[in-house]
Amino acid sequence: MKILGISGIDGTVSFKRRQWPGLDDREYRISQGHDSAAALVVDGEFVAGVAEERISRRKHTGDFPVGAIEACLGDVGLDIADVDEVVHGFDYAPYRVQYALDPVSAALYRDVLSREAFLAQVRRTLPAVPAERVHHVDHHLAHAASAYYTSGWNRCLVVVIDGMGEAHGATVYTASDGQVTPVHRIPAADSIGIFYSILTLHLGFEFNSDEYKVMGLAPYGDAERHRTFFEKAVEFRGDGTWHIPMLKLDRTRDERENHTAARRYLSEHLIAPRDVDTEITRDHEDVAAALQGCLDRVIQHLCGHFGRELRMTRLALAGGVALNTTANARLLEAGIFEELYVQPAAADDGTALGAALNRAALAGEVVNRRSPTPFYGPAHGAMRLDSALTEFAERIEVTRLGSLGEACEAAADLIAGGEVIAWYRDRMEFGPRALGHRSILADPARGDMRDRVNALVKMREAFRPFAPAVTLEQASRWFEIEPGIELPYMNVNVNVRPEYRSQLPATTHVDGSARIQTVSSVDNASFHTLLEAVGRRTGREIVLNTSFNVKGQAIVNTPEEALDTFLGTGIEALFLEDVMVRKREGVGDRQR
Repeated sequence: MKILGISGIDGTVSFKRRQWPGLDDREYRISQGHDSAAALVVDGEFVAGVAEERISRRKHTGDFPVGAIEACLGDVGLDIADVDEVVHGFDYAPYRVQYALDPVSAALYRDVLSREAFLAQVRRTLPAVPAERVHHVDHHLAHAASAYYTSGWNRCLVVVIDGMGEAHGATVYTASDGQVTPVHRIPAADSIGIFYSILTLHLGFEFNSDEYKVMGLAPYGDAERHRTFFEKAVEFRGDGTWHIPMLKLDRTRDERENHTAARRYLSEHLIAPRDVDTEITRDHEDVAAALQGCLDRVIQHLCGHFGRELRMTRLALAGGVALNTTANARLLEAGIFEELYVQPAAADDGTALGAALNRAALAGEVVNRRSPTPFYGPAHGAMRLDSALTEFAERIEVTRLGSLGEACEAAADLIAGGEVIAWYRDRMEFGPRALGHRSILADPARGDMRDRVNALVKMREAFRPFAPAVTLEQASRWFEIEPGIELPYMNVNVNVRPEYRSQLPATTHVDGSARIQTVSSVDNASFHTLLEAVGRRTGREIVLNTSFNVKGQAIVNTPEEALDTFLGTGIEALFLEDVMVRKREGVGDRQR
């Protein structure tokens, strides 16, 4: 079977704008269905996947993923008429009665959330797909399927933690012999994901978008200063769950929509809200630290309880909260589980994959194999590359290199010489991380490199750390992990060995940790070859690796986007496949 999975909910933000005009723009992100994507599963195998934002260039968009669908089908030479099923990673039908309790919710259900609304979008954009081929999967089940069926394990505990599925904030599953079975659900009224996001908004960042910034800010603060507040805010229960009384303060429809009562409580009992673009103070750092500590404890409480109760030694995680690399590290350090797997596209884009894998499992076709480095997005051939180079010819100097090996040698020379380069080749990553196909790279040993990349290239907050990419063979030398441990998805923090922290200043965070990516020659061969070339020059098969984009922009997809971004930043060289691109003399940063 050929199954096309879809994530996202088209229309939630526009509906909210009509019903609640005049809100702060950040408040419109207090809604569901962002990060739409498409994923294609053929005969039980994941073959193509891409987030719609990479096609439309609208970051975190929840629009119906027309462009992503076309990209997935084009990658494997299929037409939509060849697809046997289209499946959505949400199913609101069981909650229809609850949504009918007030007129606004009823309208939201009818116009945006219902099967009828989804079918109307399918008819408009995919007219060749009849209604009987369209299916729905519970949102958390889609997350769980994305984790279990890419784990390569026959038996494990699966935990999904996010802001909110249809009605829940976390769900625990057992997975065994190809079956995924729910064990316990925590309602959205006690969602730790929503709680963390409200605090993210309170700290002056974007709800449902910037939670990772709070995680990056946390190591600068004193977690003990506000620990008592958070211990009271999240009340642990003996059954592995918790209550969050603050969220229950939102009683009216308007309060629940924008969490206004909960936000007032924070203002009165914690600190005043930070305005966007104002200075980040020690108060904000301390709140971030205490909040992160709270999340760490919540995840260990939930996963530890059910791991022990169900005698599970392997854990697979999914949901947006599973992208919190610090919490994942604390969970590993706790020693509750022998093995941990975090699905690389753990946020809502991954439910497109999970919905398709769930349907493949029901058909008896799913292939449960550990996800390789997730290069499932579009690639662009030589003709497209040459066309892009021609389009930008007046502003660039081009050197055509003969092979991957030559490109790696040239790139390694520049990295070792202190230059910041962009590295673009082959298929794009599926998920939020750039893992060596759409990356900006630099030497992590240079003390000024973090500030240089932040100020001249990424144009983002200076407190945010950068990640190191290291060959699998050298990882245990530089980082406190066992030899051979693979962490290929950049979703777990580890400690840099103390004796090497001063040698890796650009990728060692203030607490001595790093969001590591191990690179294998098996499933990330070209990047591995580059790291080996860097190692021959520096003695370290390590680079600073960050996504090829600037603040507010989705990671580049096409060669044209790569060139445009390169020319608008302080990146000093761009490698497009086996072509090295420099700026012509006089072409400056931000010149378009």
